Amino acid sequence: MVLSLLEGRVLGCLVEKEFTTPDVYPLTLNALVNACNQKSNRDPVLDVSEREVEAACDGLRDKQLLTLFTGAGSRTVKFKQRIDDVYPLTDAARAVLGELLLRGPQTLAGLRANAERMFTMPTVDDFPALIAELHDRPSGTLVRQLPRQPGHKEARWAQVLTGEPLAASAPAHEPIKVALTLPPAVEERLAALEAEVAALKEELGKLRSELGS
Repeated sequence: MVLSLLEGRVLGCLVEKEFTTPDVYPLTLNALVNACNQKSNRDPVLDVSEREVEAACDGLRDKQLLTLFTGAGSRTVKFKQRIDDVYPLTDAARAVLGELLLRGPQTLAGLRANAERMFTMPTVDDFPALIAELHDRPSGTLVRQLPRQPGHKEARWAQVLTGEPLAASAPAHEPIKVALTLPPAVEERLAALEAEVAALKEELGKLRSELGS
């Protein structure tokens, strides 16, 4: 099960907001869009639409990582992460995974400092054991250590929910592409329209050829 870039961002935002703003969690669609486009504590910074976030939520629901929530007396649909149903984790480990989903590969020192805003982290000496909780899993690792970069003393760690980390670590100058998954019915209508346009072009070409002759 590999998540798209935006599905990873949505899941990371839900993990983050559950820790940092429990009074407004679960999140409305508008709040979730704002969280995905947030400029602080995000790498890369995205600019995604409500429709794109909604499509990502549908993908996460299919993967059993997200559920819809409607509070008592409110008709507003809200979104809630269900990562523990698929990947049972301690709160500290879930916060670390959420941080990696939001900000990409980081050193252990940077990761510990950044994840502290969500949940109290273990001491420096005990932090590697927390990473081991995410790495040494019988069902498959959730994090991977990257090769050490030239000129850097510490190696970075990355999450693998959105694919192998080297593929996720694109150079900064490359544009960020967000894949939008359309429902099958819409895909079929688009395919029919494309076929119709192709047929019209062929007929127009024949007509021009006949008029020219």
